Amino acid sequence: MLPVAVALALGLSSCASSTSTADVANSSGVTVVDVGAHSNGAATETKISVPEVASIRAELPKSVLASGQLVIGEGALPAGSPPLAFVGDDQKTLTGSEPDIGRLVAAVFGLTPVITNATWDNLFVGIDSGRTDVGFSNITDTEQRQEKYDFASYRQDNLAFEVLKSSTWNFAGDYENLAGQTVAVGSGTNQEKILLQWQSQLKAQGKTLTVKYYPDQNATELALSSGQITAYFGPNPEIAYHITQAASTTNPTRNAGKFSGAGATLQGLIAATTKKGDGLAKPLADAINYLIQHGQYAKWLAAYNLSNEAVATSLVNPPGLPLSNS
Repeated sequence: MLPVAVALALGLSSCASSTSTADVANSSGVTVVDVGAHSNGAATETKISVPEVASIRAELPKSVLASGQLVIGEGALPAGSPPLAFVGDDQKTLTGSEPDIGRLVAAVFGLTPVITNATWDNLFVGIDSGRTDVGFSNITDTEQRQEKYDFASYRQDNLAFEVLKSSTWNFAGDYENLAGQTVAVGSGTNQEKILLQWQSQLKAQGKTLTVKYYPDQNATELALSSGQITAYFGPNPEIAYHITQAASTTNPTRNAGKFSGAGATLQGLIAATTKKGDGLAKPLADAINYLIQHGQYAKWLAAYNLSNEAVATSLVNPPGLPLSNS
């Protein structure tokens, strides 16, 4: 899934690079990562302690160890995608769920995280050239990408339905619950493809599903708050962000159910992405699994309201989105 196309008033500077003073290990080898720092309400700021794990550090390629850094790529230019990756309210810190999981992994390795930002296409150019060690940028694991890259999964790739908190409607994993409803979706997106398929299936049963399109997210949110639509169907992180932003308004919203971005037969996965055969995928997966097993992972997800995208285990090159559905 491409980064969520949500414009942010704070622009990102080209090829931005950032580390955090909180990302420096103390004398005991423990790094305190300031998750959600300067997130402007997109996250609950949470300080998470992570020890360096020598056995996992020892798995790293010698070139990465020698550099003392983990160069983490983001593909968030030009506008940013809250809560995934964007420039914070201090006008300089690249914050979001994606750079923060990168910082946590770097802490397990005992390396200094260096966050670089580029356009989506140039993110992969950086990985291909070796300038970037790993992409943590909401990158979906796909069969096509596995031809060039290795993956270590760390989040489910989900779509979700946003409804008013006062609404009693729920998706409940069954498209038939959409009968008689009006749902907004972005044109040309994966979620539109899925929604229109459900519309056709319902039509064959003599039932209706009205699909609406709006020019931007503000118009969609206005339609939801005024009752013109039942729900908005979009990427789960985008929905999570909208929910946090609407929480203190007169029309708070909630998540009414999720659906795999890879379709009904496969759970889509978001994964750390490295150049194929560079030896980083296994230590990345081991570092993520350490964070899962010791609780830091759950705190990171909760900070960004993304607990519903948790994975039980990080896998190296798990089954990806099939070529037939790419």
